[in-house]
Amino acid sequence: LSSTHWHRFVPCLCRIALRTLSVVAAMRLTVLATCALNQWALDFHGNVERIIESITLAKKAGAKYRMGPELEICGYSCEDHFLENDTIMHSWEGLCAILAQPHLTDGILCDIGMPVLFRSGRYNCRVYVMDGKILLIRPKMALADDGNYREPRWFARWTKLGVMEQLTLPPMVRELTGQVHVPIGDGVVETLDTCIGSEMCEELFAVNSSHVRMGLDGVEIFSNGSGSHHTLRKLHQRVDLMRMATSKHGGIYMYANQQGCDGNRLYFDGSAMIVVNGEVVAQGAQFSMEDVEVVTAVVDLDAVASYRTQFGSSAAPVAAAASIPRVRVPLTLSAHEAVPGSSDFLQRVRGGPSRPRKVRFHTPEQEICLGPACWLWDYLRRSNAGGFFLPLSGGIDSSSTATIVGAMCTLAIHECEKGNKQVIADVMRMTRAKSVDEMPKSATELAGILFHTCYMGTVNSSKETRERAKSLAADIGAYHLDIDIDSFVDSAIKLFSSYLGGLVPKFAVNGGTRSENLALQNIQARCRMVLSYLFASLLPWARCQLEKKEQMNGFLLVLSSANVDEALRGYMTKYDCSSGDLNPIGGISKSDLRRFVGWASGEQKAQEAEPVEMDELITSGITYPMASLVRYPSLRFILNATPTAELEPITSTHQQSDEEDMGMSYNELTLYGSLRKVQRCGPVSMFTALVSVWRHYEPAVVAQKVKDFFRFYGINRHKMTTITPAYHAERYSPDDNRFDLRPFLYPSWRWQFDRIDRQVQLMNGVRTKASI
Repeated sequence: LSSTHWHRFVPCLCRIALRTLSVVAAMRLTVLATCALNQWALDFHGNVERIIESITLAKKAGAKYRMGPELEICGYSCEDHFLENDTIMHSWEGLCAILAQPHLTDGILCDIGMPVLFRSGRYNCRVYVMDGKILLIRPKMALADDGNYREPRWFARWTKLGVMEQLTLPPMVRELTGQVHVPIGDGVVETLDTCIGSEMCEELFAVNSSHVRMGLDGVEIFSNGSGSHHTLRKLHQRVDLMRMATSKHGGIYMYANQQGCDGNRLYFDGSAMIVVNGEVVAQGAQFSMEDVEVVTAVVDLDAVASYRTQFGSSAAPVAAAASIPRVRVPLTLSAHEAVPGSSDFLQRVRGGPSRPRKVRFHTPEQEICLGPACWLWDYLRRSNAGGFFLPLSGGIDSSSTATIVGAMCTLAIHECEKGNKQVIADVMRMTRAKSVDEMPKSATELAGILFHTCYMGTVNSSKETRERAKSLAADIGAYHLDIDIDSFVDSAIKLFSSYLGGLVPKFAVNGGTRSENLALQNIQARCRMVLSYLFASLLPWARCQLEKKEQMNGFLLVLSSANVDEALRGYMTKYDCSSGDLNPIGGISKSDLRRFVGWASGEQKAQEAEPVEMDELITSGITYPMASLVRYPSLRFILNATPTAELEPITSTHQQSDEEDMGMSYNELTLYGSLRKVQRCGPVSMFTALVSVWRHYEPAVVAQKVKDFFRFYGINRHKMTTITPAYHAERYSPDDNRFDLRPFLYPSWRWQFDRIDRQVQLMNGVRTKASI
């Protein structure tokens, strides 16, 4: 620059510097960091590494306070392993590994989740640390005990409001920190310029949420380290609660969550965010293949104070609020005064506080696509399997599963393209690539290595379903087989006949009894399951032999494709293709799957309006169009096909249909399922509810429908004891193993059905009198 230009440029720089200093001086600005971590139950080594990385990233972003997910050191889903003292010991070892990192916690307040044993009680705790020291241990005060949650089985809740006691640290921690005792209990952390209090997961959902009394006692920052799993349409509830928590009395709400499959049926869906006075100012990804995502925001602490003083009605409750014990920390979070050696921090705050933003919500179709895809990826890479095997029938259910695997491959390739080191390493290991250059470059190429599909046809199968399966496999890029299994089925029937006097069972259309008809259908279905595991075991070996390639990973995971409505009704053969290693759609309704397939085919748009259109998938600041994730034209033909098992002979007068076989529609099953589980209805209360909804039916018709549902549900409940582990997505899932705990041997419902009949008689009597 010339001297003339320099004379103009220098004053400009001075004005910018003065403006920055004036912004800092006029506000109590600070940088806060929350995160979503892909932790794995009992993977202490990996969990600690991810925590350390998140703290490092938070410091680079200029944050003075970092908060992580619930039980992040050991992983949330340890379940009965929490009852083992080893889990507590290893968690302390993990904390020591974090504190021992040189300068890692210097100048930054870190809020870490782990289990703690105190006076023979096991507690789910937040541990505040800074400068290599432990400041406070805050136990959880409301435990989740519904649906998939069983926290009281493993933990006690802290019931002493406003009480802190002293915990004697384990020897290894005493040796490292030089501390002997630390405070544990219902306390908050007070810095030189603000106050921080924990509200752990379920406490936000509780009637007497902790943020209310903390806010009245002057706490400005509420931190919620959570372990919250994905359910369709659940994110709205979380966001509403956090907004409400800070809109009534002001405050800053920080939310951290686990993300990914940490060892069971659940997918923890991240969505780390920061809310200020009822407005979302930062939001992380809900579904992602990132193992560590740190979400930061610049917030103005004075904005909280100003917001709170505008309501005169809050003065009396504040004055009367019970005092919560404080742990005082010599730390200044804000930039009210210049802080030496804090260039990252000052650079972040010079632009002023983060602005409110519109909350991003995925449509249910996108949730179905992304959640199970990320869940499958975590399971695949952590199980060291060589890929997936799917019996692909050409129907909506198995096609939905195939589409989700295709989405998984697309997501993985996108992560590789943006430089995700962990995904790149996983892809190289799974595909046996010796260098990055040898890695698959497209989703179809990756699917051709990892995804194996097979159409298992019989004499009862149609040409249409065979072609639909073949076309979809080609769209995805899967390694596809088209086989006929009649010889296998015939051998089983001949074996039966040879030992029972030559008796040969017949289908109903050929004059057979109901027992014969069911047996002939079931043997076809069960042969498919047996063959699925045979092919899953040997396909990697066979492909290496046929393609003259290096040995692939030794086994494939078998995917099953029964939806939640069929499980509820019991419309499946026990140990058929509903049995497998994993079921990505087992918690999703048929109606939602139809909408998903319509969206994935490009034929239909999302059915439900959202606050913000999600035309782009956002993960860690990287965007790409949702339309590029899955668009398989062959799904259009599958969408319009009648759902059928194709287990009976097709004649000029008979073609098998799922809804006809079940005696009820999928839409009816969705309603039954919601009433049974979500609304907690037995037969009588379900009838009472449906009579007012189905006014186009006579009460006797509604009564018969309810009876039919409960009769089939009771008869088939035993099938839920062996149901394949399924991705949890729906609130009315009948999963017997974890979520829906009920008997599997039911009586005839005689008492309940008699009561329904009495109500029908009373209703008919009222209608008769009214007509007269």
